[in-house]
This record gives sequence, structure tokens and C-alpha cells, in this order.
Amino acid sequence: MTKLLSEDIARQVQDVFEQLQHPVQIIFFGSKNECDYCDDTRRMVEELATLSDKIEVSVYDIEEDAGIAQQFKVDKTPGMAIVGREGEQMLDFGIRLSGIPAGHEFSSLVHDIVLVSSRDSGLSDQTRKLLEGLQKPVLLQVFVTPTCPYCPRAVVLAHQMAMESPMIEAEMVEAMEFSELSERHNVSGVPHTVINEGAGNVVGAVPEEYLLAEMQRALAAASR
Repeated sequence: MTKLLSEDIARQVQDVFEQLQHPVQIIFFGSKNECDYCDDTRRMVEELATLSDKIEVSVYDIEEDAGIAQQFKVDKTPGMAIVGREGEQMLDFGIRLSGIPAGHEFSSLVHDIVLVSSRDSGLSDQTRKLLEGLQKPVLLQVFVTPTCPYCPRAVVLAHQMAMESPMIEAEMVEAMEFSELSERHNVSGVPHTVINEGAGNVVGAVPEEYLLAEMQRALAAASR
């Protein structure tokens, strides 16, 4: 079977993965029922895992392994959680991807692996301090398309936020694969970040302080 990653891309990614510090596990969920991109997504992450001995992949079926999917709050296929490992202990930072990370989104997946391996969000000291005071849970859903060059910035920022705060979960959502969800949230342009199911919205790739301010505004409005 032909590999999805060309030799050139594999070589570039392997160079990036030289900086991996701690083990990373990709928890992948597919389905035998009407999942056009499940096989390609699984093959993609399995090929990535061959490029570093610090990456492992676990493959599950979302129907047959429903309990595990529920544990990781994965409800779409193809879907995955990128988690850290500390011996037998799993470190779940709330980083999720729903849909195939193709096109520009491939770089989001690579960034996520590096991010989880580093165990450091890379956010500014001011943002870290403000996130420490977060009292209520936040779900960030970043709607993207593979052809959008600005989308990876929005995905990586949301995942940095999730890495920094146990109160935040962040999910990349491929807008065309999950068109009903996109319509429900009135997604017309990407990247479009939906905060807590529509309590707040950010359109475009924005600086961390802008996203943080919108999160705080959405939480304040919800508590009135």
C-alpha cells in the first residue's frame, strides 16, 4: 500500500520530531459505519508514529469501544486525543481533533504532538496567570478546512490554552466533514472558534489575549 506521507514530508517531520522530549500517545477512534476518512486518518497517525520512538498510537472503534470514547469525550470519527505518557500514567490535557488533519491541518497535528511532548503551553506569563484563575470549564471548538492557511494558528492556540489549564478542552473540528455542527454554529468562514457551544465566538486567527478576553466575556455573560 502506498504511503500517505511522501519521503520528503516524512523526512521533514522526522527532523521536527527530533525535539520531542516526553512520550506522546495518539488515541485514535474510527468507525466501520460511514466514515469516509477513518482509514486515511488512522494510516496517517500510524505513519507518524514510525518517525519517532516517542510516539505510540492506540486504535479504537467508537461503537465497539464506546466506554473508552466516552472517557476521552470523543464523539466524532475520525477523532483523536493527543495525550502525554509518564510511565503507565496518562496525561490528558484536553487536546482533541475531529476529522482528518489533511492539507494545512497536518501541521496542526505535528504541532500538537510537539506541544504535548514538551508539556509546556508556550503561552505568555500574563496569559498563564489569568488562566490560573479560571473557575468554570471552557470548551473551545475550532472549525477549520484543509485549504485554510490561517487555521493551524487558531487550532494550536486553542490547544495551548488546553495544555495550560485543566479547565479548558479544545477540539479541532473539520467544518466540511461535520457540516451539520458547522451550520448549527453559523460557521461561514474559517478559522471560527466557538466557545462553550456558542456563548462566545471568535472568527479568524487572533492573538492569545484576544481569545482569552472573549473566553472571559462568554463566561461572564453566562453567569449573569
